[in-house]
Amino acid sequence: MLRVINTETTGLEGGTETVVEIASVDIVDGVICNPMSDLVKPGVAIGFEAMAIHHITEDMVEGAPLLSEVIGRYLGADAYVAHNAKFDKSKLPQIDAPWICTAKLARSLLPEHKSHSNQYLRYSLGLKPEVPEGLYAHRSLYDCYVTAELLLYMGRLAKWTMGEMRAISNNPSLLHALRFGKHKGVPFAELAKTEPGYLRWLVANSDDEDVLFTAEHWLNGGK
Repeated sequence: MLRVINTETTGLEGGTETVVEIASVDIVDGVICNPMSDLVKPGVAIGFEAMAIHHITEDMVEGAPLLSEVIGRYLGADAYVAHNAKFDKSKLPQIDAPWICTAKLARSLLPEHKSHSNQYLRYSLGLKPEVPEGLYAHRSLYDCYVTAELLLYMGRLAKWTMGEMRAISNNPSLLHALRFGKHKGVPFAELAKTEPGYLRWLVANSDDEDVLFTAEHWLNGGK
């Protein structure tokens, strides 16, 4: 059984103390089922930038349980699935099982897409997840439904084995465009032609394995 899991947090930095919401759905025999979700009281204040994305406020988590009080019911799956699994894995060290990253799977299977975000792929691929009423993007359970639908869609196309999905998820993947800095949104292929020095700077200074892998790929002529 695969468990698609998602966390919303107070910000990008930090660990378990930053979680404000956790949710999951299961995939059993190709069917999305068993939705679970919990608001969680974080150990640090919710940043306004994060609040503007998921719209979870301090009032909403006041009196909510701690992550340690709810995490038990999310454990026990054969493998866990997340979009950008590295992020959720860092927030949920209690999970001791293989992880599958749908973002890396999408970059491998759909390299022509300009973005591999959950929402971009949902609309560009015409996915129609059956999301319960009242949910919206960047709430944990909503994102779980979208990720599960994306995994099922890609699985039908690629017919990956579990081992193949884990291998793709555990290795660096090629990014289409830079996601930060003065060249945010510019394709790496274009930077290789116009700003190769910036790619060399990334190789020397970035600690993101996907950024390093992509920069080196294009510095080597796209090979």
